[in-house]
Amino acid sequence: MSQIDDAWGAGPTPRYEDLAQAFRPIFRRIRDSAVEREIAHRLPREEISWLKDAGFTTLRLPQDEGGFGATLPELFNLLIELAEADPNVTNALRAHFGFTEEVLNSPFKDYRDRWVKRIAAGETSGSGFSEAGDNKVGHFSTRVVRHGDTWHIDGEKYYTTGSLFADWINLGADDENGDFILAQVPTSAPGVTIEDDWDGFGQQLTASGTAKFSGVTISNDLVNPLRKRFRYSVAFYQLVHLATLAGIGRAAAGDVARLVNARKRVFSHGNADRVGADPQILQVVGKVRANAYGAGATVLRAAEALQRVYDTRGTDVAETQDLSVAVADLEVNQGVTVVTTLVLEATTLLFDALGASAAKRGVGLDRHWRNARTLSSHNPRIYRERIVGDFAVNGTWPPGPYRVGQP
Repeated sequence: MSQIDDAWGAGPTPRYEDLAQAFRPIFRRIRDSAVEREIAHRLPREEISWLKDAGFTTLRLPQDEGGFGATLPELFNLLIELAEADPNVTNALRAHFGFTEEVLNSPFKDYRDRWVKRIAAGETSGSGFSEAGDNKVGHFSTRVVRHGDTWHIDGEKYYTTGSLFADWINLGADDENGDFILAQVPTSAPGVTIEDDWDGFGQQLTASGTAKFSGVTISNDLVNPLRKRFRYSVAFYQLVHLATLAGIGRAAAGDVARLVNARKRVFSHGNADRVGADPQILQVVGKVRANAYGAGATVLRAAEALQRVYDTRGTDVAETQDLSVAVADLEVNQGVTVVTTLVLEATTLLFDALGASAAKRGVGLDRHWRNARTLSSHNPRIYRERIVGDFAVNGTWPPGPYRVGQP
């Protein structure tokens, strides 16, 4: 790493630098073509395959089971670095890392061991939870119904981020009784179709589109016997978004510094005969970088809270009384406003350090704000401050897993 990279702060553990060195050359390759991919709308299939081949998708597995044994703070710091290269790739892998946590926290040894082996072999999972239809809050229109020794699936999902690149879809649905059920569905199964029809102005290459299930049949071993998400799932999935935002902030900081350094033209009413010596311009660059630093530091602090929850797995603690889960949710909720505000400001402010040419599409600076604004719209941030305030004033615990649907 360069001296300027060192100023992002030391890694979360003494061994972090050794862990990260294996992936940084891949991150650089991903970053080098990020603008070109965005303009051409070329999905990052190849880039994700590079990461899989290097074992990135096995980060959280224990070393004696084919992984790197990364802690949660190590994982989230690496996700920040990956998002600096391309936040589309980080978001496309979000569901996979979430499913990995589900597996590692499973109390059912056979289920856990079976999926650890698949993840160690390089198999990945995409998302199959959100629905865009008329499902009721707390329920899914998608059904997983038992037929003898098999299960039949019918329904449609949206925001199926990463599924187009994955081997499996981690599916949340209702069973025949209207109860929540979790299943792993092969993306290659007959009756499964996945469309790249996400048309948002940001995060355009995540393939966060539609997945349809028509008469899909799966075996019983693909149904999660626990039938609920892992304890810190709400905090985990939201923190991946915050790590992605922190990476966007770093990318914006790097881009504006590089472009200011290279800029030759000056304004007659500026403060120096070189843009890189203009104190007002330097202040803007410093503000963008400081915002990105604050965002990353906030993410890593919250990741420590998630690690503390993970370390209590297997203990006999009632979920409704598990203080560590509530604290993790609160720390992430507190971080949402901080990180989104810092990064949205940074990705807007950077243009003040440059001329009108910085708005050209080929420069690619607009993607930073578009991606940040899109990520900040997930799981609306306006509710986070209320949740934190309600806990601080009234002792109200944060809500558990939440759904979107018709009232």
